[in-house]
Amino acid sequence: MNIELCKEQIKRHEGEVLNIYEDSLGYKTLGVGHLCQPEDPEYDWAVGTSVSQEVVDMYYEDDFDKHYMEAIHVFGSHEDWDKLPEVIQRVLVNMCFNLGGSRLSKFRNMLKACRNHDWKEMAVQMEDSRWYGQVGRRSKELQKMVLGAWNESIIKKHSWSCCTYIRNCFGWTDGRNGSKHDSWCIGST
Repeated sequence: MNIELCKEQIKRHEGEVLNIYEDSLGYKTLGVGHLCQPEDPEYDWAVGTSVSQEVVDMYYEDDFDKHYMEAIHVFGSHEDWDKLPEVIQRVLVNMCFNLGGSRLSKFRNMLKACRNHDWKEMAVQMEDSRWYGQVGRRSKELQKMVLGAWNESIIKKHSWSCCTYIRNCFGWTDGRNGSKHDSWCIGST
């Protein structure tokens, strides 16, 4: 999995704040969605207190590593995790970062679909949750990533070129003479 791409996406979804703030539930938070814990030196700091970039980066690295490992644990085994498409791994890590491992594990039907590599059903199950409506664009973007994996699996299953897939699904033509061939797509037959 492209760790840096995953981290960038999570940071974009979470935002990065260089001070102590209250999250949407009123909990003290800092940096990239780091929930302040009693053992953190910043736990007793007042809301609005500045936090250095170094501290934010340290917590983000630790939190990312923790949620990455939790996502694998919730999914099952390392061996099965490694068989997932990278995009699905990134979706699960992102959801785990947002929800935590225990709440992610409650997405039983979504995880079952994921274990079965049923990306369409996984996307349906993502939407069938309170989380989907609570996190706005994040859930929609992650669902689109899952549906992209579903589209790729159809193309691979049928050994279609991308252009053949589009033609078969949408009835597109090359626009020159109304024929349904892929002359505009390099390498297609």
